[in-house]
Amino acid sequence: MAGYLRVRDHCPVCREHLRHHHTRNGPIYLTIALVALIMGPLLTYLFQSFHPDPLILFTIFTVGCVGLSLYLLPKMKGAIVAFQWARRMHGFARPD
Repeated sequence: MAGYLRVRDHCPVCREHLRHHHTRNGPIYLTIALVALIMGPLLTYLFQSFHPDPLILFTIFTVGCVGLSLYLLPKMKGAIVAFQWARRMHGFARPD
């Protein structure tokens, strides 16, 4: 990564060109799914076990969801670019 979400043009170690990737909305969908998978059951468990005030629970889980989303989004984008590279998808195929 060359920033928060921008992929470098090439790998600084092996000089592999990375500009061929097509991530589009894939990282966003994966991040939303993973955050929902983690936070949904946790929210249910905490609400049924401790019966906190709903406003406090809402505030804590809003901050948690935003923080987890911001943490996971670049990692999901990198994972999709790596998957495309490993499967030689799009322009990553080696010329014969």
